[in-house]
Amino acid sequence: MKVILEQSSLINNQSLKISGSKSQTNRLLLLQKLYSNIDLQNISDADDSRVMQTALNSVETIIDIHHAGTAMRFLTAYFAVQSGRVVELTGSSRMKDRPISILVDALTHLGATIEYLEKPGFPPLRITGKKLDKFSVSLPADISSQYISALLLIAPQMENGLEIIFEGMITSQPYIEMTLAVLTQMGIPNSFIGNRVQVLPQPKVSSQNIVIESDWSSASYFYTMVAFSPKGTKLHLSHFQKNSLQGDSKVAEYFRCFGVETLYENTSITLIKQGEPVLHFEANFIATPDLAQTIAVACFGLGISCQLTGLHTLKIKETDRLRALQVELQKLGAELLITENSLNLKSAVLINSNTAIDTYQDHRMAMAFAPLALKTNLIINDATVVTKSFIHFWENLQSLGFLVTIDHGNSRSRK
Repeated sequence: MKVILEQSSLINNQSLKISGSKSQTNRLLLLQKLYSNIDLQNISDADDSRVMQTALNSVETIIDIHHAGTAMRFLTAYFAVQSGRVVELTGSSRMKDRPISILVDALTHLGATIEYLEKPGFPPLRITGKKLDKFSVSLPADISSQYISALLLIAPQMENGLEIIFEGMITSQPYIEMTLAVLTQMGIPNSFIGNRVQVLPQPKVSSQNIVIESDWSSASYFYTMVAFSPKGTKLHLSHFQKNSLQGDSKVAEYFRCFGVETLYENTSITLIKQGEPVLHFEANFIATPDLAQTIAVACFGLGISCQLTGLHTLKIKETDRLRALQVELQKLGAELLITENSLNLKSAVLINSNTAIDTYQDHRMAMAFAPLALKTNLIINDATVVTKSFIHFWENLQSLGFLVTIDHGNSRSRK
């Protein structure tokens, strides 16, 4: 399925409710499985969270998590501590190309039994659950935070808890802090001092009801839409908190550079286009890699240059996001260079019309480019990928004034 977007205008002063954070949901779903007296509200309706929930409740021997990278990492750790359970954890062809050896090596060091079923260092895995009695492991600090969070989430159920010692500069620290904040919220003792994080064993927690905050990564695409709109344009989003646990809440700071202000009102935010964008934007995304595609496309659409660094983890996401950004932006007329760690974009004057954007089985490619329909006609190929994190994305765009046509190959329908 592809989506055809005719050049549109954003309807002013609209309101949207965005589903719960996928990052927080997946962490809390695992913890809810470990502690059954936890009740969750505003759970993400994204495919990744549905896959996570299904896998956690499955009694099957073979579990397929498809494209869900977070689920692969978290479930590898979860099944490693399920004593007496043997599970084969597999996924899509792309998932089988995404490395997992760092996590497997760490778990094996702690006493886990995990085998590679095909290519060494990559899924699928056979995991034989058991008690993990060792409590300390050293890890490179620049690895994906999902490996680290996977270990931290099972730590309170380990016999002696867990100590992780980081070597080097930490990547994506806000995601690690989010995981620890969730543990703290549930009453699980932990500390993060210098290069050392520790979680103490906690067999039981008190009963509680947790309302999951909406997803800031999903909100980022609507920031771009407001940035592309005339001064005075407003958009209301819920449920969001000023002191968010999510690292991607930094999107509010980034978009001030593009003339968009954020007002916090109880559990919602209002985005307002108030000023002009800067002529050149620079930022290090080592702590917020999931915002890189949004920002790169926003800069291109605004006609400003940018230098984005700290992007080395983008190469092992759903696709090589750096390369994908380069190819698709060049289709639209952009001039840019990428390295292993950075993206440098020149300011653009024109945007090529009726360009078909390939999504590479990556939800963020589809959603990051979609706001350009406020500037020109656009086509998004394989548009169903958005369901990975934002199942109602295209319907939400239609409600905001976007002219959306769904092309199923043999038929078209206007949404």
